[in-house]
Amino acid sequence: MAEFVPVIKTSELPESGKLAVEVGDRIVALFHVSGAFWALDDVCTHDGGTLSDGQLEGHEIACSRHGARFDIRDGRALTMPATQPTVAHEVKVEGDQVWIRLNDEP
Repeated sequence: MAEFVPVIKTSELPESGKLAVEVGDRIVALFHVSGAFWALDDVCTHDGGTLSDGQLEGHEIACSRHGARFDIRDGRALTMPATQPTVAHEVKVEGDQVWIRLNDEP
């Protein structure tokens, strides 16, 4: 299992914000919603568009290319044209540091 990696300070991502961060060799979309941080692979499973460029509404992110929506809490595909989940990653906050542990599968 992968180790947790520090990615940002909590102050770097405001509430209802989103940000693409590099974790190892992956680009991860990091979200700050309702006081919690969530992380997904920054890729729409429909056509590879970046999720961090999409519209965030509550716990849903819409791909900026074709509007497929994903639940940021677990990566589930919620609307067409995406039918497959994206990979969700484990996030923890210690003090003012946000950490991510990469997962390989949704």
